Amino acid sequence: MVPRHRPESATVKRRRLVVVFALAAVLAVVCVLTWRVAWRRGIDDLQQQAAVRSDRTANALKDTLDRYESLSYLLASHPLVQEALEHPTPEAISRANRYLEDANRHAHATVTYIVRADGLCLAASNWSQADTFVSSNYQFRPYFVDAMKGDAGRFFGIGTVSHVPGYFVSEPVYRDGRIIGVAVVKLNLEWFPGNDENEPLLVADNHGVIFLSSVPAWKYRATAPLPASISETIDQARQYARKSLTPLPIAPVRVLNRDAQIVRVGDARFGPHYLATRRALRVPAWQVISLSPIDPVVADARNATAAVGFGFVSACLLVFYWRTRRARLREMMRGRAMLQAAYAELNERVAERTADLSAANARLQTEVSERTRAESELRAAHDELVQTSKLAALGQMAAGITHELNQPLAALRAFSDNTRVLLERGDQVSARENLEAISSLTERMGKITNQLKLFVGRAQPRTARAQVARALSNALNVLQVRLKTVALDVSIRDTETAHGATSESLDLSADYPGLVAYCDDLRLEQALINLVGNALDAVGETAHPRIAIDVDASFATLSITVRDNGPGIPADVLPRLFEPFFTTKGMGQGLGLGLAIASSIARDCGGALSARNMPEGGAAFVLTLRRAIASHSHT
Repeated sequence: MVPRHRPESATVKRRRLVVVFALAAVLAVVCVLTWRVAWRRGIDDLQQQAAVRSDRTANALKDTLDRYESLSYLLASHPLVQEALEHPTPEAISRANRYLEDANRHAHATVTYIVRADGLCLAASNWSQADTFVSSNYQFRPYFVDAMKGDAGRFFGIGTVSHVPGYFVSEPVYRDGRIIGVAVVKLNLEWFPGNDENEPLLVADNHGVIFLSSVPAWKYRATAPLPASISETIDQARQYARKSLTPLPIAPVRVLNRDAQIVRVGDARFGPHYLATRRALRVPAWQVISLSPIDPVVADARNATAAVGFGFVSACLLVFYWRTRRARLREMMRGRAMLQAAYAELNERVAERTADLSAANARLQTEVSERTRAESELRAAHDELVQTSKLAALGQMAAGITHELNQPLAALRAFSDNTRVLLERGDQVSARENLEAISSLTERMGKITNQLKLFVGRAQPRTARAQVARALSNALNVLQVRLKTVALDVSIRDTETAHGATSESLDLSADYPGLVAYCDDLRLEQALINLVGNALDAVGETAHPRIAIDVDASFATLSITVRDNGPGIPADVLPRLFEPFFTTKGMGQGLGLGLAIASSIARDCGGALSARNMPEGGAAFVLTLRRAIASHSHT
């Protein structure tokens, strides 16, 4: 018995050790989950309270400002104010001073005053005090500049005379349709944020400068570093008496939503953490920032985690005690149960073997039937796929023929109309030329119907050669009706022969023996017609449509660039530009095959077609082909 008891005892010890580690892992997971749930719930509650506080604070500040919005308008429309600004006699200024003093006292504002058009203060409610605003010049203040433009001025800054910060509301004073001055109301808002440093309350302007704060040390600090241009603007307006607007060391830690985030203020390691809730005021463009400390949330989460951890450990100890007591009872019942279990196991094995054989036979029959059904379905799917492929190929060829024949048909109609007119005029020579062009176009249409099959099967010899100038001339002749309303520039540059020509000196009917590319004549004309036609579509709604065609020849390549001054290519369209049947035109205006066919022709000839947007606007398509070296002319 001893040799058998020792391995069993070692197994039990290992199991107990595994259980202890498993319970420790579960305890750690439970503590982490408890911490996260408690912290998240505390943050949600704190966020709701902070949102209510921020809304209440922002509404209170907005209501305070709104009460004085109309005061400046009433002052600007009063006859005494208008008379003092129009005719600044001592009597008129004295009456205006007393009126402003009485209005300021009843409205409970800080100071009310009027400024004439050159920025000089003529009268003020504090005219009798030592720090009166009278005779001060406020031409540099933004609220004065805005009012002189006819708008209501709103501005917060430190007074240049009283050195007391305040909110300034201004209105232009009109007389006979002219702005003769500005009426200003100043409000002292230093009382607004209070002095609660446990839950700081901040108000920042549109530049992020804190000008109201329940923490005095945070006033006139910036929530983020200010650009040099903003700092210069603030200094020029003397908004904050040239104070050093150093950034407040506030750093975001975690963003909860658009208006709430957890921030750290002060030291990067030991600085306190707050829940920052922001509320924006539209007029003026201020931000009310409420900071709520999250230390209570952390403490509650810590307490909840400790309570759950203690409860889990207590439950584990109770379970261990209960299992220890039942272990002895199980050992006593074990002997009796082993015999019964052996007999039951034998019967169960026989039943399992029988059931396994029956199940295996049923599975085999099921698999045979499923394989038979799958083979029949596969044959049916194969037949259907063959039929679908035939229909898709037929639809693709029909769409290609429709797209490619549209432009030659339009040219045929134009040439036919011109021929009828020429015959009526008796111009037989020109009519004969038009008939030759019609004959050429019908031949081209016949070739198109034979060549479109190459869009599906791309086996084409790459040894055919084409005169680029002749192909370009034929393409422009096809589109000559549409080109009449477009400014067209064509230029040719050949770095090998140092030959060049612009639209003024260019004659496309002339022979350019050096401009020969490896491509079939018709397919090159097809590509050029599609590219120029695409450019014509792009400039269809442009005020001054312009298309430029540049032919650049180097030793090994010929590049044909078609540029337009249209709206350009959207970024989401550019990757799919050369896909078959992809188009941005309306229903019935295009099949989306023109650029796909042009790209296919370029690839079949060993070249490439690319597109890009121009920096000055519009789009450019570059067709690059291999140059036929044997046809170069170096003379």
